[in-house]
Amino acid sequence: MRLAVAQPPCVPLDVAANARAHADAVRAARARVVVFPELSLTGYEVQGPVVSVDDPRLAPLVDACAEAGTLALAGAPVAGDHIGVLAVTGDGVTVAYRKMWLGGAEAQRFRPGDTPGVLEVDGWRVGLAVCKDTGVAAHAQRTAALGIDVYAAGVLEFARDAAVPDERAQRIATTHRVWVAVASFAGSTGGGYTEAAGRSAIWTPQGDVAARVNTAPGEWTATTLH
Repeated sequence: MRLAVAQPPCVPLDVAANARAHADAVRAARARVVVFPELSLTGYEVQGPVVSVDDPRLAPLVDACAEAGTLALAGAPVAGDHIGVLAVTGDGVTVAYRKMWLGGAEAQRFRPGDTPGVLEVDGWRVGLAVCKDTGVAAHAQRTAALGIDVYAAGVLEFARDAAVPDERAQRIATTHRVWVAVASFAGSTGGGYTEAAGRSAIWTPQGDVAARVNTAPGEWTATTLH
């Protein structure tokens, strides 16, 4: 299975523009699964409105997924006031996961999800995570217990903390013997993130980096899982 991570440019709260940027990444990567960062469709705007699964602004991303045969995992605020992962295919959009471990000011607006998320794609089981989830050992344990092959996370970190997702990803990969895909926000966004870390990457079950990009918005990378 071809798996990609992408860090598209993001316009604050402009879901239409951001969906088009996601669609560009999907078409470029031509991967079966493309993972995007936390709140990638809105930016890290904690008070931003919910994005519904039938939002017409998502149509360009749905179309791109139909053309490329892709499952896109995009981030947005979702109904119930959760930080969500939207599963986007050529057939439409569903809420696949709700962030379980909230950080900082998030708890003032959002509620934590209570259930790990796993999607099956062509026989591969993909576990889902968002940012702080990756730093909580119990999250990876509960998700891995559902029998996963891949742990896919959308994250946002300050550039000065770029080593944090790397350390977490390698630990999860080697502890649970799974592929780990981390899509890390690049550029600037709300919440004081004037310089986000970027450096999205994919790790093998042995903890080695299989693919990585740099820090610029618009970058993506992919690898084939065997």
